[in-house]
Parts: sequence; C-alpha cells; structure tokens
Amino acid sequence: MIEMEQVRLKRLRAVMSELELEAVLITNAYNRMYLTGFTGTSGYVLITQERAILLTDFRYMTQAPLQAKYFEVMEHAPKMIVTVKELLTILKIDRLGFEQNELTFGTHQTYMIELAPILLEPTDQLIEKLRIIKDAAELQVIQEAADLADQTFSYILTKLKPGVSEREIALEMEIYMRRHGAVSSSFDTIVASGERSALPHGVASDRLLQANEFVKLDFGAYYKGYCSDLTRTVVLGKPSERHKQIYDIVLEAQLLTLDKLKPGMTGKEADAVARDVIKQAGFGDHFGHGTGHGLGMEIHEAPRLSQLSEAVLEAGMVVTVEPGIYIPGFGGVRIEDDVVLTENGIRIFTHSTKDFLVIDI
Repeated sequence: MIEMEQVRLKRLRAVMSELELEAVLITNAYNRMYLTGFTGTSGYVLITQERAILLTDFRYMTQAPLQAKYFEVMEHAPKMIVTVKELLTILKIDRLGFEQNELTFGTHQTYMIELAPILLEPTDQLIEKLRIIKDAAELQVIQEAADLADQTFSYILTKLKPGVSEREIALEMEIYMRRHGAVSSSFDTIVASGERSALPHGVASDRLLQANEFVKLDFGAYYKGYCSDLTRTVVLGKPSERHKQIYDIVLEAQLLTLDKLKPGMTGKEADAVARDVIKQAGFGDHFGHGTGHGLGMEIHEAPRLSQLSEAVLEAGMVVTVEPGIYIPGFGGVRIEDDVVLTENGIRIFTHSTKDFLVIDI
C-alpha cells in the first residue's frame, strides 16, 4: 500500500518538473508536516527529484525518523542554510525554489549571501495548492475533529445559564475538547452573548450571560493536525419575535447554500446564494463577511466563498458555510457547518441541530 506521504511527494515532484525546479526548500510549518508527518516545532524540508531530506536539530533526532518515514533525516548545522548549501553543492544544483510568502526580506537576503552562487527562485503557494484537495486520510481526521465539535456543543448546552461569564463557557469548551483528544481549540473560542453577539468575531469576554438574549458559539477542535469550525446560535430564556425572525433568515440562507453548493461553482457564486437570501430579507447591510472559507491544517485556507473569489470549486475541497446577520445594539446570528465537495454536491461533517434552540432558565 502506498502511504499518503509518498503520494504527496510524487505530486510535488510532478509540479516541480512542470516548473523546471531542480530543488525546493520548504520552511512553512504546516507544509512541512503535510509532506513529512513530522510534528516537531523546528525543521526544514529539501526536495529534489531524487532526494527527500528533513533537516532538524538535536532535539528531534529521535522523533523525526519515527514520523518522517520516507525522508532522510539529518541534523543541520547551527545555521541551517549552511547545511542546505553543502547538500546543493554535492547534488550539483544551482537553482533553489523557496516559499516566497514565508521568508522575511531579511531572511531572503541572508539566504542569497549564504547560498551564492546558487540562485533563489520564488514559488507561490506550491504546497498549499496541493493541500487544497484533501485526501482520504485528511477527510477522516477532519470528520473526527467535526465529531468532537458536535459533542462539545451538546455538552456546553448544559452549562449555559444567566450569571455565567462568556470566558467560563469558553474555558469549559476548551477543557472538554482537550479531554476528548484535541490538542487545543482551532482558534480563540467565540462566545458572544446579548449585544456582543453582533460582533462577528466576538472572542469570549467577562460579560455575564443574561436572560432572553442570543448566545453565539463559534469554536472548533484542533485534532491530529486538522481543524474543525462550528457555529451555532441559541437563545437563553424567552426569545422575541425579532430573535426568531433573524434566526430564520440566516438558517434559510445557510440551508439553501448547502443545497446548491457543488463543484464547478466559483467562490463568488456560492457566496451569492446566501447573500441574496439575506439581501432580499432586508438585512444585506448586516452581513459583511464572506459565506465561507477553506478548512484543513489551518483554520483559514483556500478556497474562499466570498464576493471576490473567482476560484472554481472542485471535489475534495473542504469549506465552511457560515452566513450571518449582525445588528449593533441588539445581537447577531451565525450558523456554520463544515463540508467537503463531492463529485455531485457536498458531504456535511458537522451535524449539531440547527433548530431554533431556546435554553430554559
């Protein structure tokens, strides 16, 4: 059986051949882990058509060979780039691709000096473009991360009551996720209640939950190197007609987008499905972010479901679908699920109820 790491290396080398790149140095931590399986905090990957080398330091010389099974693991010199120069010289390589979005200007200048006369050639999103289509192993882990998010939502519903702070709720969620296998949360957990629920990214504060208001929960589990991202909005206590009206509009927009989403659409077209529902209901000015984003090793990846995205959606891409309405001084609603595009439509990872939940107090 061919391991996923071998498949990924083969795909990368094919792209390198197309770009006529003799060698590539990978410095992005997520891209390093994607290619090698190595989870340490320090390492560099040098790829040629014949060699796959993971350079790391003394701390990881036991761990790295166990995880990066298809890579030559070497301990680099105190200055990593010195070891790279030695290897490229031995291999008679005179051009080195690098990740242009990862190097600071200062580091680039240092590499130019240390590697001379080897030429540095910028690459743009070389690995990220491979990562955008998830393989079977990735989809399985994302499903497990989504399952944990669903379990966390069910758990936290039992903790919502007036007088408890948003921070306390966020902490309970984090502890639950970690106890059940997560390394951490995918991002700073959003618990936004009352008028704060109108803040799209209202990270948990000291505000105390109160009766008869929205509580918006946006969170995810960072699990086995992958993220989940779930948003649900509930009412604590007795809802008003306005609460119900806004919730129903967002739910309609989200469900219609899930129904229409399929390969071949652009991110802009997908965004328009949700946006048109909200505009027609008279709340277009209260939906100011994109309908969704790519999800994987990072919480925000390509592609985007936004008004600006011309990217064409393909089977194997994982995205969120998360329209919202936010009314300053009153509150806001967002409903979000994680999905993978399939040949004919989508498969939804997250399954927490989207009924208009009213928490008795």
